[in-house]
Amino acid sequence: MKDAIYIHKNTAVLNFSTFFPLTSEEFISSDAFKVIAKSYLENLRKKDEVRFNNLTQGVSIERFIPKMVKFLKLLLVLDLHELDTEVQSQLKFIGNIVEDFYNYWRTLQRVSTIKISASSSGQVSNFMEADTRFNNLIIATYRAFQEKIQGYKNKVYRQLQAGTNASMVLRDVRWAIPKRYEAVRGIPFADSILLRTPLLLHPEGTKRYGSFIHSDVNPFDQLKLNRHEWFCYPAKVGELLILIYVHFDYSFSGITNANLFELASPKEVINRKPDGILLFGLDDKTEDSTYHYDGVNDLWVAKVPYMTKIEYYGYMKKMVLTMHNAIMMKKGWLPIHGSMINIHFKGRDPIGVLFMGDSGAGKSETIEAMQLLNHPELIDMDIIFDDMGSLHIHEGKVVAQGSEIGAFIRLDDLDKGSPYKTMDRSIFMNPESVNARVVIPVSSYQLIVQNHPVHYFFYANNYVNQVGLNLAKSAEELKHVFVEGKRMALATTHEVGLSTTYFANPFGPMQDQATCDPLIDLYFKEMDQSKVKVGEVYTGLGVKDAVEDHLRLTAEALLNTLLGA
Repeated sequence: MKDAIYIHKNTAVLNFSTFFPLTSEEFISSDAFKVIAKSYLENLRKKDEVRFNNLTQGVSIERFIPKMVKFLKLLLVLDLHELDTEVQSQLKFIGNIVEDFYNYWRTLQRVSTIKISASSSGQVSNFMEADTRFNNLIIATYRAFQEKIQGYKNKVYRQLQAGTNASMVLRDVRWAIPKRYEAVRGIPFADSILLRTPLLLHPEGTKRYGSFIHSDVNPFDQLKLNRHEWFCYPAKVGELLILIYVHFDYSFSGITNANLFELASPKEVINRKPDGILLFGLDDKTEDSTYHYDGVNDLWVAKVPYMTKIEYYGYMKKMVLTMHNAIMMKKGWLPIHGSMINIHFKGRDPIGVLFMGDSGAGKSETIEAMQLLNHPELIDMDIIFDDMGSLHIHEGKVVAQGSEIGAFIRLDDLDKGSPYKTMDRSIFMNPESVNARVVIPVSSYQLIVQNHPVHYFFYANNYVNQVGLNLAKSAEELKHVFVEGKRMALATTHEVGLSTTYFANPFGPMQDQATCDPLIDLYFKEMDQSKVKVGEVYTGLGVKDAVEDHLRLTAEALLNTLLGA
């Protein structure tokens, strides 16, 4: 990014490499402030034309901004009695405008960036300090105006995040770009990220529509990108490296990855070939999200097109996981759309419990319900993955690995107090809306990439009005339930009502059933040979007439079963 500041809709990106004010006067005099003022005035004109006209008095925005800057600079240095009488008579109106301007700025999703070269040693050690100084400057500037206009000092001060919500160090990384992929040359990589949590985001969408298409067309064919409009989030997705190129208009979709996918270091990017490349926010005049296998370079590539609805983070997360699943199937691993925990009971070895089911089936909710029971024999639960993992055979046993260090959870399905327990690390999305989401870190990267033995494998059944669980005599006996992938859709996507999805996984397996079918056969046979217990848990989340505390009762039955094993 070349400009000092870039504002698109509700996202503002500040470039501290070209703009860093040290005083209130520097900030108000800057070109960046004029961009912010223009954005505010345009918003005010749409929102309240009467107030806009009273403020500008018929002067165009372009001509009014210099007058506004001059007045604010005078207000910084003059006492109230030194202002002319007309201004003094309008102090209430001016105070309301200052408050409205400040509130408008704070409604934007604001990120600062600092660009460093490939040769810079280490990260910029003071980028957090610089961002903090900017936050302090903005709130001090606001208070200077607010207190002067009201004529007295405040008694209570609220130290809000008035400057930014996040900050990124962007670094040039000289990695071995394969032929055909020169379009990404020169795009900087996220090196370090600061999140000012709890972070509240308001994307325009609250659900994901449609599915991703396995395409024969490589999105990089004839592609040209403006390197100043993009940055790369190098994601460690399980053991894979996926380079996620993000258009700055979707900056916070890229930044949210920090709570879900481990950020790879420049050294890790340089020393290995990526497994996949994703272009997020590609303006190719289509509405199709596609992924493609480049056999020549042994590389999976994908794109999510530039559209308003992709502000919903599900588009980012699920395309990354679709690529993960396609890669895993190609290497003979079986992707699982589910959640896995290692349960630690007193005096016993950990028990690996894996839940599978499509969105809204109750995978994460069942785990949370077990935790909330505070069972006296339960010491701890390690979350291996919350949404997507994969199975493989290691030393004759079925084991699992995770793909994410975090969880992307519906607030509606959590216990009322749960979001507050991790608020200090959380990213909330439209918390006031239906299908509100929270993204929280839940595991370490070192934990999710270990091989974890699977002892129990459950299908999360949210549509049958039963409580508890059912254990089958064999994995083969219940395989058809897993393959059918039935669930009662809870409007987490475009679907509603009872639906079926192949292997409950529309993120790769559904698109490539020819590859997935033999893997399912293989792993279900291996589960019987490894004596993995397979069954269903009845979550009740899609049952209209479910008994009160349905999920708690199921969690109790599940814990008792595990304790009796």
